[in-house]
Amino acid sequence: MPKIKLYNNIAQIGLDQFTENYEVNENMDDEDAILVRSANLHDIEYGANLKAIARAGAGVNNIDIDTFISSSGFFTSN
Repeated sequence: MPKIKLYNNIAQIGLDQFTENYEVNENMDDEDAILVRSANLHDIEYGANLKAIARAGAGVNNIDIDTFISSSGFFTSN
């Protein structure tokens, strides 16, 4: 089951898009993905299992993209 970690309050209409096949909450370790709105992710450690970061908003200035790419090997774009 994919684990989605929330870093902000995300609108319920958005969260309702996740089925029961996903674990979605704010308190978890070893997440597969992060869903963020405005939290600063520059000071967190990205786990080895992290595959994606999605921002509910414009821009990616609150995401440490260079660290995420170098630690995960994943490509990101805006």
